[in-house]
Amino acid sequence: MELKHTPKTQEELGDWAREQFQKANKHLAENGILFKSVVVEDSRYLAPFCAIWKIDTNEGQQFWVISGDMPSDYLPHSTAEDARTAIRHFSMKWQMQAESIRRQVTDKAQLDYAQLLEKKAEELYEMHISTKLWGE
Repeated sequence: MELKHTPKTQEELGDWAREQFQKANKHLAENGILFKSVVVEDSRYLAPFCAIWKIDTNEGQQFWVISGDMPSDYLPHSTAEDARTAIRHFSMKWQMQAESIRRQVTDKAQLDYAQLLEKKAEELYEMHISTKLWGE
């Protein structure tokens, strides 16, 4: 994985987390989903790569939302029992999306996006299998 600036202090980590939360919330709003609260104990920060949020909505639904050095995206909470499993689901989802784009599109911008999705899917899978990240 390509390293970005890693937050070194609690203040930098807090700033990074707030920025990622804002990105996640904006993505939900753009998709017509209104945020109510974060289930903090189930959310994870893997700075500087990604944050995975468990979000409660105003309509009583829950979603896993990912943001960071990658596209922001969301899944229904029922898709994964925890943040680690949600990361694996985002990885699989993006691999399938990339393949679908390649099969259906010839536009260079879309093909570049497919390549980005595939790269980020691989990075997420590496995070998912990392025992170090998950305290095993």
